[in-house]
Amino acid sequence: MRGAGAPGGQGQHSGKMGTLGHPRLILLTYLLVALELTCLFMRFSIMPYLTRWLGLDSVAFGYLQTAFGVLQLLGGPVFGRLRCPAAVALVANLVAAVLSFTCIPISTKGVSTHAQAAPPGGAQASVFDLKAISRLLLRPGVLPVFLVKVVSGFPSGLFTVMFSIISMDFFQLDAAQAGYLMSFFGVLQMVIQGLVIGRLSSHFSEGALLRTSVLGFIVVGLAMAPMSSVFHFCLLMPGLVFSLCALNVVTDSMLTKAVSASDTGTMLGLCASVQPLTRTLGPTVGGLLYRSFGVPVFGHMQFATNVLVLLALWRQPLAQKPDKVW
Repeated sequence: MRGAGAPGGQGQHSGKMGTLGHPRLILLTYLLVALELTCLFMRFSIMPYLTRWLGLDSVAFGYLQTAFGVLQLLGGPVFGRLRCPAAVALVANLVAAVLSFTCIPISTKGVSTHAQAAPPGGAQASVFDLKAISRLLLRPGVLPVFLVKVVSGFPSGLFTVMFSIISMDFFQLDAAQAGYLMSFFGVLQMVIQGLVIGRLSSHFSEGALLRTSVLGFIVVGLAMAPMSSVFHFCLLMPGLVFSLCALNVVTDSMLTKAVSASDTGTMLGLCASVQPLTRTLGPTVGGLLYRSFGVPVFGHMQFATNVLVLLALWRQPLAQKPDKVW
């Protein structure tokens, strides 16, 4: 919040926003995210076939995915020199980083009368400041929403990180067919998150959308247990993508509304840490579960976990904060 404290800073912030309006900023952000996900899916598509060529089983593949989760912040510059897709991903992410630093303002969030004030004289919270993180999680209404985000999405996260090996072993797909399936997944995500979730959020409350996403996980998990073919999975994919998108969008919105404007960046960092956490723990756990129980275990876990989450939500509805003014 560089411009919040001094008139000169506010003028600088306003001037930068004048050169890149909100519609163009949203479009640029959307393109950067699409670019990043495209590169990520490139890696997802090629990795299981490379590991099979190297003679690794599903558990070893899980260990490899765990190592990626731990080293993902450092791996690009090092491993980007070794395979063509990795090199393309590295260059594309460098371009995205330059665009982010040069075109996106430091903050687009203004001061709201509803927003909670930052501690007097306190500096903006650091992502690595454990005291600041604990303070945010202990704010009213924050910890329950964060736990729902982590617990409800973890089973589908396990399935997602293991999906590349499942598509090769269980669905018997080659590299090109797996790429088509991942493309279908990406298109569904763009359509549902870009069009469906936005329209639903204007007609229904965040609490209702959150319960709907959890209910969707339950239905998809129940239908996933007897899954036997890739066609069966394609029928389930829209429900799974809708639940994932609704869960992420709604919980991120609720969590950022529950903190002050100066703490929004730290809260978004916490929200973004859920996926790396899943990618760190998920592959090892998922590989062991897949080898021991097969694909149905992911459906059973998703069903049982989200039934418990839904019961908790109905028993104690989550408090919602008013919107902040942009």
